[in-house]
Amino acid sequence: MTVIWTLLRLLRWTTDYFDGKGISNPRLDAELLLAHVLELDRVGLYLNYERPLNEAELDAIRPLVKRRGQREPLQYLLGQTEFWSLPFEVTPAVLIPRADTEILVEEALNRVDAEVGELLDVGTGSGAIAISLATELADWQVSALDLSVEALEVARRNAERNGVAGQVRFLQADLAQLPQQQYDLIVSNPPYVAQAEWDELMPEVRCFEPRQALLAEDNGLDCYRKLTSQAQNRLKPRGWLLVEIGYRQAEAVQQLFTAAGLQDVFVRDDYAGLPRVVGGCHR
Repeated sequence: MTVIWTLLRLLRWTTDYFDGKGISNPRLDAELLLAHVLELDRVGLYLNYERPLNEAELDAIRPLVKRRGQREPLQYLLGQTEFWSLPFEVTPAVLIPRADTEILVEEALNRVDAEVGELLDVGTGSGAIAISLATELADWQVSALDLSVEALEVARRNAERNGVAGQVRFLQADLAQLPQQQYDLIVSNPPYVAQAEWDELMPEVRCFEPRQALLAEDNGLDCYRKLTSQAQNRLKPRGWLLVEIGYRQAEAVQQLFTAAGLQDVFVRDDYAGLPRVVGGCHR
C-alpha cells in the first residue's frame, strides 16, 4: 500500500525524527524547514495540513531533514536568520548571529551622544552588529573589519539587503592591528572560546560554525588583550570599547579593561542573567 505523505504526517514524522536526534526544538525546526521548502509561512502550514505532497516536494525536503538530523544548523539550511528584527544571510563562512548579541547593540546605542560619529565593528562576520547599528545611526560612518574574505562577502550582501551598503565600509584585516584612526565606538564579538571548553559546545557549533571565529588562545582571552592594548590609541576622547564575553570571563575581561586605562568599566548581563557585555571609556 502506497503511503500518502500529507503535510501534517510529514511534519509529525520529522518532529519525531529530530527529537530522536537530540534537537532542542524539534517541532519548531520541522515547521521552519518544511515551510522554507514549500514556500509557506507557518500559518500556511496549518492551513495545508491535509495537502498531499508530491514527489518533487518530498525529494527537496528529504536531504535537508537528513542534514538537520546530523545537527547541521537550521539557519545554514535556510540560508538566513533574523537579528535586531532584520534579515541576514548566513553561510558556513560566518557565525550565526544570536539574540544574546543584541545586548551589545543595545549597549552601543546607549552610549551614543552625538548625531554624527564613527564606529568600528571588529570581527564583523555576517555584519549583523555593524549593519544593525548602521540602521539605527543613519549619520554615522560604520567600518566593519574581519580577517575572512568569505565572511566579508556575506556581510557586504547583508549591507545591501538592509539598505546600508553606502554607509558601511568593509575592511579585511586582523584585529591585532586595527586601522590607524580613532573612533567614537569600537564594538566586537570576538572569538572567546577556550580550547578546554571546545568539547562542551553543541554539535551545531563545534562541527559546523567557523572555528577561527570561535576559538581564542590564552584561555579565551587573547582577542580581548589585543583589543584593550590598542584601545587608548584607537578611541576618541570619551569613546567606548564594548565587547561580548563568555559567561565565565567577566572578571578577567574587566581587569584587562582597567589595566589598559579604560574608565567607567561595567558589565551588562543578558536577559538570562548571565554576564554578556563588558565596556569601558577612554577619558
